[in-house]
Amino acid sequence: MIEKTQKDDTAVPAGAPEAEADEQVEIKACVGATGGEEGTGSALPPDEIERLKGDLIAALKTVYDPEIPVDIYELGLIYRLEVDDDRNIEVDMTLTAPGCPVAGEMPGWVENAVSSVPGVGQVKVKLVFDPPWDMTRMSDEARLALNMF
Repeated sequence: MIEKTQKDDTAVPAGAPEAEADEQVEIKACVGATGGEEGTGSALPPDEIERLKGDLIAALKTVYDPEIPVDIYELGLIYRLEVDDDRNIEVDMTLTAPGCPVAGEMPGWVENAVSSVPGVGQVKVKLVFDPPWDMTRMSDEARLALNMF
């Protein structure tokens, strides 16, 4: 599995050591599954993974926190997005705050958005709070939209 960070789009091998608490966390948003390269174990061809990656990110960008005019992908709320060989999707996401009023609804919105992508199998969304979300996880696009530069 290769993980792609949302901010700098660099590839990091799965299983690489996690960042220390004071370092930038590498898994802000990643698409798992590797392409059918030798030794990776994935049956999906690289072009299919790239298509799915783009479609999944586009679907995630349709989901907004009702109190913030920025999509959840650009806010950095998606921590992990993994695609298996059967195109089943697992999403780890967080909220801007554990007491978010839509905490019970947003994972369902994410599941519906990801399920709408053609060719996707089952979708599982997990709400996580470790590491906690903070504003450093936002993309430059989100910062600009919220005038937080």
